[in-house]
Amino acid sequence: MKAPPRLQALIDEGLIDTVVRQLMSGKEAMVFVVRCGDETRCAKVYKEATHRSFRQAVDYTENRKVKNTRQARAMAKGSRYGRESQEAAWQSAEVDALYRLAAAGVRVPKPYNFHEGVLLMELVTDEHGDAAPRLNDVAFTPEQALAHHASLLTEVVRMLCAGVVHGDLSEFNILLAADGPVIIDLPQAVDAAGNNHAKRMLLRDVENLRDFFGRFAPELLATDHGSEIWALYERGVLTPETRLTGVFVQPTGVVDVGGVMREIDDARAEEAARRLRMSTPQ
Repeated sequence: MKAPPRLQALIDEGLIDTVVRQLMSGKEAMVFVVRCGDETRCAKVYKEATHRSFRQAVDYTENRKVKNTRQARAMAKGSRYGRESQEAAWQSAEVDALYRLAAAGVRVPKPYNFHEGVLLMELVTDEHGDAAPRLNDVAFTPEQALAHHASLLTEVVRMLCAGVVHGDLSEFNILLAADGPVIIDLPQAVDAAGNNHAKRMLLRDVENLRDFFGRFAPELLATDHGSEIWALYERGVLTPETRLTGVFVQPTGVVDVGGVMREIDDARAEEAARRLRMSTPQ
C-alpha cells in the first residue's frame, strides 16, 4: 500500500522499508504493519490532538515531568506551544513506559524507535504468525481464564515493582500472543509513587481483569487481588515472586472520612470524563 505521509518520513530515514497494511485505527492512533529488512513490525502513528477524541485527564498527567519551567508554564496556560508540549509529553509517556517495562521483563511489545510521532515496535503475533487478537475477541475455558488471569496479575505486579501503573488496563488493550497475553497501549501510564491517583487506577486495572475473566471462571469474582497487591506495595514487601491469595481483610481503626470523600470525588470526576468521551463523535 502507499505509505501515509507520517510513515514516508521513516522510509526516507531508512527506519522502515515498506508499509504492508493498516492494522487498526483507534482514538489515539493508527497502527500499521511494516517491513524492516527481514522483519515484520508495527508502526503506531499518533493522531494529532485536534484529530482525536481522548481527553488527557489531569489524573493521568499529574506530576509528569517536563523539560523546563517555560514548558510547564505554557502547558498550564494552554497556549499553542503548551498544547504541542503536552501532546509530545503524552506520546513520550508511552515510549518511556515501554522501554522501562521491557527492561523490567514485563510482557509488552518491544520498542525499537520513536521518530516524529511514530512509535516503531514489535508486532505481537498468534500461533499462526498473524497479528494477535485482543482478549475481548477470544472466548476461554475456565482453565484458560484462570491461567491467563494469574499470568496477567504477575505482569501487573511486575509493572508496579517497576514503579508503573497502566491506568487503563482491560481486555481491550491486552493481546493474546502465541505464548500468552501481552499488554499494550500505555500513553496514560502513571508513576506509582508520584501520582496521587495511582492506587485507584491500580485497583481499577485489577478489577477489570477480574470482571473479564470472571465471565469464564466465576470463582474469580470473589477475589480482591488489587487491594492485596497495593497493601503489599505500600509495605515495601511486594516482589514479582510474591504469591498472591486474592484475599484481603480491611484493617480496622479510625475511618479517614476525608480520604473516602476524595475517592468519591475522584470517581465522580472520572465518570463525568468517561461520559464526555462517550458523547464525543469519533
